[in-house]
Parts: sequence; structure tokens; C-alpha cells
Amino acid sequence: MTFHLAGHLADELSKQLSWHWEFQFRPRLDGLTDDEYFWEPVGGSWSVHPRGQGRTELQDGSGDFTVDYAYPPPQPAPVTTIAWQFAHLLVGIFGERNARHFGAPAVDLRSYDYPGTAAEALTDLDARYDTWITGVRGLTDAELEAACGEPGFEQDPMIGLVLHIHREVIHHGAMISSLRDLWANGAGRPGGPLPR
Repeated sequence: MTFHLAGHLADELSKQLSWHWEFQFRPRLDGLTDDEYFWEPVGGSWSVHPRGQGRTELQDGSGDFTVDYAYPPPQPAPVTTIAWQFAHLLVGIFGERNARHFGAPAVDLRSYDYPGTAAEALTDLDARYDTWITGVRGLTDAELEAACGEPGFEQDPMIGLVLHIHREVIHHGAMISSLRDLWANGAGRPGGPLPR
């Protein structure tokens, strides 16, 4: 039996992320509070901070909040907050790729106006996801096979980039979900267990 994906490849690729988004990750974000969004699971966690209160030498952002980061990243990687994970999804994963491939406004670490509340972050995340998944669904097989032009990976096919972005969203979604599990079980709150 032969299975032909011609004309359906973009649909199958989009389902890889849309199923996870609709049935696992996005429902896990319902009820996210500002306290939880900024909660530091360990002291010194990288996060998003009011301007001038960041923890790293590099502090970028165009608005009232900035994000902790370093280049090259330290080893071992720092523990991060949900706010930091959102910043990475919004700028480095969806933001830059939506601009490069699907006509969205350009965004980078310096120009992004980082959300100061969980509600603002969720609104932005939903919009950036919608742009990405709509763009992926509209790709033709020829476009998926063509070079993606990503800096450092210019000759890799677009299908490789799509798969990479989906892995990244699933990975960071799992990290956010784990932080929500810790929070829901009392970690970091008065009377709750401390993270070990």
C-alpha cells in the first residue's frame, strides 16, 4: 500500500503542532496568574523584570520590562521562569520566524515590548501561534522543499525549519507545564514544599 502526501504535507505538519497546542499545551495555560508567571523556582532564576532590575549584563526590551540573557549562554543553563519561557517563545521561536517567512512585523530581543502580565503574554502568544500555524498550513510542497534561508541554515529545507519550530514549542511548552505543576503543588508559596 502506498501513501501519498502530495498536497497534504503542510496539513500533516500543521497537525503535529496544532494537536499538541489545542489538546495539551494551550489548555494548560488557562488560569495563569501574574504571581505564577513571574515565580522563581530557584533563587536567581532568569526572568522578565521591570527595567533596571534584571540579573544579567545583557538586558534588552523596548518597553517597561526587559529579559535576562547572555551570549554565549552559560553552562549549565540557568533555571528560568514562565515569563522567560514565554519571552523565548514570543521572540526567538515564533516572532523572528513569523517575520521572516509569513509577513509579520520584524521583532528581536531589543525591539520587543515584553509583557508585564500573564494576560498580555497569553494574548501575544495566541496571536503569534495563529500567524505561524496559518502560515504553515498555506505552504506548498514546493515551498516546503525549498531552502528556508534561516541564518546559519540557509540551505536547509523549509520542512526542516517547520519541524524544528514545532519541537521547540513542544519542548518549551513542557517546561512551562512542569513549572505550573510545581506551582499547583505549593512550591514557592508560604506553607508549600520547596523545590529540591
